[in-house]
Amino acid sequence: MRASRCRHSTQAGVVTARARFAVIIPAFDEVENMPALFAALRDTFDKHALDGDIVLVDDGSSDGTYAAAAQEAGRLGSHARVARHRRNLGKTEAILTGARATDADILIVFDADLQHSTEEIPRFLTKMDEGWDIVTGRKVGKYEKKAVSSVYNRISRLLFDVPVRDLNSMKAFRREVLDDVALRHDWHRFFVVIAYARGFSVTEIDIELRPRVAGRSKYTGTGRVASSVADLLVVWLYLKFTRKPMQLFGGMGAISAGIGLIVGIIAVALRAMNILPPPIGYRPLLGLVVLLILVGITLFGFGFTAEMIATLRSELEEMRRHDHRRG
Repeated sequence: MRASRCRHSTQAGVVTARARFAVIIPAFDEVENMPALFAALRDTFDKHALDGDIVLVDDGSSDGTYAAAAQEAGRLGSHARVARHRRNLGKTEAILTGARATDADILIVFDADLQHSTEEIPRFLTKMDEGWDIVTGRKVGKYEKKAVSSVYNRISRLLFDVPVRDLNSMKAFRREVLDDVALRHDWHRFFVVIAYARGFSVTEIDIELRPRVAGRSKYTGTGRVASSVADLLVVWLYLKFTRKPMQLFGGMGAISAGIGLIVGIIAVALRAMNILPPPIGYRPLLGLVVLLILVGITLFGFGFTAEMIATLRSELEEMRRHDHRRG
């Protein structure tokens, strides 16, 4: 790989240095793909005179992936390194580990299975040069899980109104985006929608998904689909109500208490007009009234407490941004 810094033109006649970038590669039981992966990376970096880091994160593999990756990385010099999880933590944690292993300003997430071409890397960098915060890849062509993926992405667009059509593919983004977005386990799939909700710009390019040459897919099964849909709803609630939790808890509390008051008024009116009680009698209605009102008050209390937590969180985030700007 060449050691010279790549340069690009942002305006006619103006040449500026491209921000440093790193390719982060989560890998789990991909020993068979290591030689071809590093060979393809070396060819692409040399062909396009790219100067960036390669960080492969072995996410607790048990098939010798770490040893194979370390051997291949050693042939590429100091630009390539391998990090390791002692047990399988998940792709989100692997991405975060890779980001901590480099100080590059632009991070590109690339899968170790070589279902994307390494020639996509310079295309992502060129698109990032236009000033976008995040560039995602939209898979085109025929691939095994296209139907499931299209349903998942369609639901995501309906819930989040994000201006890209594929949320879980190869992507490039600026480090400041990752610094501002807190990711929980398995939330790499929602990285784009959370970042977009925070005001970062997002665009996409078409990329080809190629057949897997070796190894097997780690992300199959109906259980994972159900889990993904459940996570979608959690993230939707998180984004919609994290800043104003009183809208959720207070609204539900008001509805509960309102229904309780209505039931109570109806019960009192029936009693006052000497109308025969319903088959269950008036006492269960009184218990229902008390329950609904207590639930409403409790939910309202949850909402108030959550509002205080949200306020503290906003203050902490502002302090963190202030410290980051000073640093």
